[in-house]
Amino acid sequence: MASEHILGRVSIVAPVYNEVDALWPLYESLVKVIDKLGRPAEVILINDGSTDGSDQRLDEIADKDDRFTVIHLRRNFGQTAALAAGFDHARGEAIVALDADLQNDPEDIPRLLAKLDEGYDVVSGWRKHRKDTWLTRKLPSAIANWLISRVTGVHLHDYGCSLKAYRAEVLRDVKLYGDMHRFIPALAYWAGGRVTEMEVTHHARKYGKTKYGISRTLRVLLDLATVKFLLAYATHPLQIFGRWGLISGGLGVLIGLYLTADKFIHGAALANRPALMLAVLLVLMGMQLITMGLIAELQARTYYEAQGKPVYTVRYVKYQAGRMREDFPGD
Repeated sequence: MASEHILGRVSIVAPVYNEVDALWPLYESLVKVIDKLGRPAEVILINDGSTDGSDQRLDEIADKDDRFTVIHLRRNFGQTAALAAGFDHARGEAIVALDADLQNDPEDIPRLLAKLDEGYDVVSGWRKHRKDTWLTRKLPSAIANWLISRVTGVHLHDYGCSLKAYRAEVLRDVKLYGDMHRFIPALAYWAGGRVTEMEVTHHARKYGKTKYGISRTLRVLLDLATVKFLLAYATHPLQIFGRWGLISGGLGVLIGLYLTADKFIHGAALANRPALMLAVLLVLMGMQLITMGLIAELQARTYYEAQGKPVYTVRYVKYQAGRMREDFPGD
């Protein structure tokens, strides 16, 4: 892929939750990397309600180096919210996110940026040789990655890897909540972004305790259902509600016609037949689903029109050299 342009300023974003022992090693590793990047860089560390003294350690780092900014959240909001805070405060053209526990290797950051410079909008890390337990970490992750790839149509080996690089413009219209941060590549792809992945180094945890467990997989599955709906039906929700409404109503009508024919042809009694109740229930359910779809359509239109939010994204606009946007051909 041909390079579009070399990105200038870089923002490195890392959420922090109870990682006091890892913070100075993280600082030293990041300093080594940004000193040899060859482009301006800032580091934004987000204290996500830590209770182990990480807040004081982070302030010491910010006092020591003016390239480091610390954002203290009022409580523990979770990784997605912490990343959203970091993205909102980032000023770079390129944004790199990573974990603060040093299982992600900062030395991979230049390679991720080089891949962005080739013209990609998102570069996702792939922990091919992952240093985690198989049963509680690798197996659930493998199942989740397969499922997310199938549902979204964006096939990546490792959606859960926090080490990712983004063009800042891609993140402007991405609103994060729940555990949505892992789905940014899919959201970016559906908005027209170019997504790729590359192998990155993964280290065994040396400091602190893991914040992840099998229970997180359940939350990912629920968020996946939300993402699928947003990607496929956000701008035309009637298509999903209306489709099932028509199927339900149609089945109810067919059953009703059958019962009516049975009544007039064979004289069958209808009052004590469960099929009659089923036909009525299916018709009513179909009407409810179609009504829900129409209400959702009105809400979608209100959302986009009230905010002036376009239903498309533009990568760039090409004019003839020297022509300005205000120039009208023939004038």
